[in-house]
Amino acid sequence: MTRGQATALPAAPVRDRQSQERAAEASPACQPQSRPHLAFIALGANLADPLAQVRAAGAALASTPASILRRVSSLYRTAPVGIRGQGDFINAVAVLETALAPQQLLDALFAIERRFGRRREYHHAPRTLDLDLLLYDDLIVDSPRLSVPHPRMHLRAFVLAPLLEIAPVVRIPGRGQAAAWLPAVSLQRIEKLRE
Repeated sequence: MTRGQATALPAAPVRDRQSQERAAEASPACQPQSRPHLAFIALGANLADPLAQVRAAGAALASTPASILRRVSSLYRTAPVGIRGQGDFINAVAVLETALAPQQLLDALFAIERRFGRRREYHHAPRTLDLDLLLYDDLIVDSPRLSVPHPRMHLRAFVLAPLLEIAPVVRIPGRGQAAAWLPAVSLQRIEKLRE
């Protein structure tokens, strides 16, 4: 699978441990974190040749700064959940190894969505590309801008099937094994596409 290259950021010179600690405290929150983290991202589209959109989005994720694209699942055709009058979605899940903090990664995902023509005209609007941050290590984030784990991921076949394909034993913090939630989505229509 396509892999991006991690971007090395120059470190500020420091002379001793106290200087290092002061530099860390003074560094802005927008600086990437030093150790790599695993982030799982859902990809979806139902406009403008969604099959091509999701494939291209997988390649675009490989260019995420300070990140390496480790794997992208197979593509899945799924019926919209909780939406009427829209076409089927093409979905996948990708895993990134990243030095970006969760909010930085969210900003990078929004930038990719904009490049693909995403408009947020109304809730559940059709989309050229939707990128959702599902998991970031075992972190739990609950802020007005970001919720991790994604609050409805355990209730979506279009998330669980591709996620479990690339990470069969993954856990959802606060909810246990992702695989344990498969019975809850068994009635949702989903079809794995042949490459």
